[in-house]
Amino acid sequence: MEFSLREWGLQYVDSLAESANDRRVSQYLNDLFPYPYTVEDAQRFLSFVRNHPQDICRAIVVEERAVGCVGLTRGKFVKRLSAEIGYWLAPAYWNAGIMTKAVRQICGEAFERTDLVRIWAEVFAPNAASVRVLEKCGFIREGMLRNSVCKGGALYDSIVLGLCKDRFSADRAK
Repeated sequence: MEFSLREWGLQYVDSLAESANDRRVSQYLNDLFPYPYTVEDAQRFLSFVRNHPQDICRAIVVEERAVGCVGLTRGKFVKRLSAEIGYWLAPAYWNAGIMTKAVRQICGEAFERTDLVRIWAEVFAPNAASVRVLEKCGFIREGMLRNSVCKGGALYDSIVLGLCKDRFSADRAK
């Protein structure tokens, strides 16, 4: 399926609210990602993106509709050369290879256009699909954090995965 990564803009408010308003989307995301997801939540998110230009955040767009998001949040102080990746996709677009391509694309953009040397993710352990996406993109499992996440009253382990610029560059050369 064809998609593009685009800068977030007001033209995506309605499709963002519609795509994000599915409990399956928020199931393995930080509690900052609300459910239900409203137009007001979408407007707040776009304001947040505008106010954090140091981060890279893109809309995943199919047929001019925002159907997901992929972004990198830059670390601070001693972690300033690292960024945490986060992403989600509307369930209607799952299992189409979109997220793997989107993650590869944003990692490439970050490593080529910024001074970042490492990108990492912390994934809820039951979210095997997300772990597969990252591993397909060259991320390596670095550890397991036991009972590190509490979501909906349940405790979950999380898996930490990382990708370094030198490995990404070597993998792309193959």
